[in-house]
Amino acid sequence: MTSQPVSQDDLIWFSDQFQAISSNIERVIQGKREVVDLIVLGILSEGHVLIEDVPGVGKTLLAKSLAKSIHCDFQRVQFTPDLLPSDVTGVSVWDRERGAFVFRAGPVFTNIVLGDEINRASPKTQSALLEAMSERQVSVDRERHSLPEPFMVLATQNPLEYVGTFPLPESQLDRFMMSVRLGYPSKDKERELLLSGGVEGVLESLVAVVSHEEILGLQDRAAQVRVADKLTDYILSIAEATRDNGRFVLGVSTRGVQSLYRATQAMALCEGRPFAIPDDVQRVAVPILAHRVLLKNGAGGLTSSREAIGRLLDSTSIPV
Repeated sequence: MTSQPVSQDDLIWFSDQFQAISSNIERVIQGKREVVDLIVLGILSEGHVLIEDVPGVGKTLLAKSLAKSIHCDFQRVQFTPDLLPSDVTGVSVWDRERGAFVFRAGPVFTNIVLGDEINRASPKTQSALLEAMSERQVSVDRERHSLPEPFMVLATQNPLEYVGTFPLPESQLDRFMMSVRLGYPSKDKERELLLSGGVEGVLESLVAVVSHEEILGLQDRAAQVRVADKLTDYILSIAEATRDNGRFVLGVSTRGVQSLYRATQAMALCEGRPFAIPDDVQRVAVPILAHRVLLKNGAGGLTSSREAIGRLLDSTSIPV
């Protein structure tokens, strides 16, 4: 990674590529540009994204659309209660001709992994992703195998259905840079969907608009964005407030602070700036922090961690 400042040409190139990916995805996921932008921001920030919402609103379509918009390898894993860790990471098998065990890579050895209904797998299988998401490697039979770059896990889950599911533990949730929700489409967009006969044909016709090398370049540029000391202190103040606030049982981890910092850098470039401002922090804070905190029972009448993070942002002093 270089340490050169972001040039004007870099700003234009980054913004154009970001818009191209988002616009391509929006051909399938219409009327949800803010969520689409967050998903794209996730891969440009080298993070993983959890898509959490009720069935039938397009979670899997969103993940597939991102994968098809980028010229990278893609694998889908349908998580079920009988799925084994080796079904995800791979397994060593005996090769008669070589007279030795040979490692056969699992579907996690790709650029973008879609973990569909991740909370339907057992905790043992869920934990198989922990090392991959955190360290970009997999350990099998005491051997470490590096994952390709870029590497991103997109996982989906239904937050309302609990029969036959295993809720993700805090350690697993913390590996996800952000958690997003699609929500129902507007009446007009839903009418368009009905009259057009669905989006399956549009999804199949999607072509990649960004190459593998360009994604790595975008990630590199995002890491070069300047973050002033006062803005860094602002990010730290937000995290500290979740740890000292009586409304939370669990505050934001150090990994969460790092995720907020990286996403802030990428958001600045998406807006055409080589430096970050408080608005960048505020735009990404809720999806990055909300799934990392736990509310106490009866926490000041708050009903969700997203609402709590929003209130916290309103009460935290913004640097000038």
